[in-house]
Amino acid sequence: MFDHVTFRYPATNRDVLRDISFAVRPKEKIAVLGATGSGKTALFQLIPRLYDTSSGGILIDGIPVSSFRLKTLRDQIGYVPQESLLFSGTISENLKWGKRDASLEEMVQAAKDAQIYETIETLPEQFETLIGQKGVNFSGGQKLQLSIARALIRRPKILLLDDSTSALDLKTEAKLLASLEKYDCTILMITQKVSTAMAADRILILNDGAVAAYGPHHELMETSPLYRKIVESQFVKEWTHDA
Repeated sequence: MFDHVTFRYPATNRDVLRDISFAVRPKEKIAVLGATGSGKTALFQLIPRLYDTSSGGILIDGIPVSSFRLKTLRDQIGYVPQESLLFSGTISENLKWGKRDASLEEMVQAAKDAQIYETIETLPEQFETLIGQKGVNFSGGQKLQLSIARALIRRPKILLLDDSTSALDLKTEAKLLASLEKYDCTILMITQKVSTAMAADRILILNDGAVAAYGPHHELMETSPLYRKIVESQFVKEWTHDA
């Protein structure tokens, strides 16, 4: 739950988020939409306390995040940033950064759910394949899938996906999102795709650092001119492209 959260980055004088309030029920899937610079990534960064709020509070199960030890808090969260953070080492070493004592079976399952296992299977060393600096020997989509697998392997209570499926084709993205249904966690995902947002339980729209609308797709279609505009613009583009 975000309770009147305002935030500005250190050494700046502009609020990135302004008076943000919304609640998320356990095991809900929330899609976050908004233009570049609307504060989406900042919103995610506050949950594992990569930064602290300037005012207001964030609560998990009614407990302020500031009350948790950092390790305890972050152990409950799987966070996949927009740019994947892979380090030089093997695939297994990267996955075990999510869970140090992960078994091969756990790595296989996480890789399958992230839709990257078939790729790993084709590699001569499979999970012991070396990843080059910043994942240079993998595509952008594959690096994101490995980052998602690393987040899933810890079985997080909260999963944060910061536009992490943008580089995937629609079929792969659909399979990945379907695989997440079996995870016992709350999911917040930043996306630019209305088709992805429509599958969420509720949609949060940020506009210039403030909440512009919050609710399920059908409700926002009736109550939010901004959401209708986003939907119409994307569907018109798809229709024009198909034509």
